[in-house]
Amino acid sequence: MSTNSHGDGVTEAQVRERLDRVTDPELDTSIVELEYVDEVRIDGGTVEVAFTLPTAWCSPAFAWMMATDARDEVEALSGVTRATVELREHMHDAEINRGVNERRSFGEAFPDADGDVEPVRAELDEKARIARQHDATGALLDAGLDGAQIASVTRDDVVIGADRARVWLRGGSLAVAVDADPLERYLDKARATGLLDDDHPELFRTPEGEPITPAAFETVRHRTRLAGVNMSGQGSVCDALHESRRAEDRPPLSMRSD
Repeated sequence: MSTNSHGDGVTEAQVRERLDRVTDPELDTSIVELEYVDEVRIDGGTVEVAFTLPTAWCSPAFAWMMATDARDEVEALSGVTRATVELREHMHDAEINRGVNERRSFGEAFPDADGDVEPVRAELDEKARIARQHDATGALLDAGLDGAQIASVTRDDVVIGADRARVWLRGGSLAVAVDADPLERYLDKARATGLLDDDHPELFRTPEGEPITPAAFETVRHRTRLAGVNMSGQGSVCDALHESRRAEDRPPLSMRSD
């Protein structure tokens, strides 16, 4: 059973809106959309979030990222004093739950691990940035821009509105309106990967992070499409495993006996 609200404080809808910002780092898809979230419990300023992944053997690093991101997103809500997470039916759920809720580092929770999760996160963020670029440039192509125009778009040319984004061309003399979502999603990952902080003003890049020449635009589009196809393929596998997890006659996912 989940708690919808507690007095005049935070509501479950608000918590789930924050959790919708947390993605499975391998799939770049919201854990709410993927239906990983099992339960939200609210007691005054304390919020508990329970979630289950498609398999018991999902990467501990990936599970750790989702757990810490969920905790941090919920604690960003006004009125929440503390958020805790409960990862269920995972081979490392005890270590992850204890480590995340006690505010330990990944290395402290997994002393035998080979390094921290941040390099893994950075690599996955870069893959997501490339896949999201395909969606963003596709929206601009649908709006009538050509490859040369898209390659020349700078970070200052894009203005994000509530539902629509405005992209300025020809030195600000012409603007094209497009759906804001694919551009906003791309900008989020461009910021996360430091792409907006380098010396190049061009918004869209090669997978290696270099500006795109007009002649190379189609080649780069093909490469970004492959990144999205790879994530989509992984997502199909996870969807099938997730359906099996929810089957009423399934055995427990965890192989560990308590």
